[in-house]
Amino acid sequence: MRTDPPATGRPRAFDEDTVLDRATEVFWRHGYDGASLTALTAAMGINRPSLYATFGSKEQLFQRVLARYHDKRIAEVRAALDRPTTYAAIEAFLRSSAAGLTAATHPPGCLTIQGGLACAPENAAITEVLAAARAATEDALEQRLSRADDLPGGMDARALARFAMALSAGHAVHAASGATCDDLQASVDIALLTLSAPR
Repeated sequence: MRTDPPATGRPRAFDEDTVLDRATEVFWRHGYDGASLTALTAAMGINRPSLYATFGSKEQLFQRVLARYHDKRIAEVRAALDRPTTYAAIEAFLRSSAAGLTAATHPPGCLTIQGGLACAPENAAITEVLAAARAATEDALEQRLSRADDLPGGMDARALARFAMALSAGHAVHAASGATCDDLQASVDIALLTLSAPR
């Protein structure tokens, strides 16, 4: 007599990475507060029970989305900074950032900027998480620059890292408003004069 194995629960009918990518776009376009559960589940192609069962809550879903985004971003930053000179490292960071902010494969701008610079008081934790993600990128820049032996005379590694991040963050805002990659690269050209000018 044939005995079927005990049921172990219904398998998921969706690919988790795919639905996370779809959720990323919703959060990116609308911010944390503006991304309703209705919009999220519609984009992800799942119902609310599936969202809760898999990700726990809207906040936990956003943190998963941000973690994936941040891991990719940090990898890109470290690749850009793996250059032999300070000038080349900063140029690679700023130019790759400008290209990424205006890429056609995702909404313009940056998830950590548009995700929730300003949130409702009950969502203040989201603002803090996004600030921590941006700070981690700045820390990676500072660590690279603090090891450099070719910083222009008197230039502080931390200040230069913050300058590069401030320009990148400003570019994110302009990209979201319609600035092109060429527009942003022109600003990079001017910023790089700071590193090449005699001091």
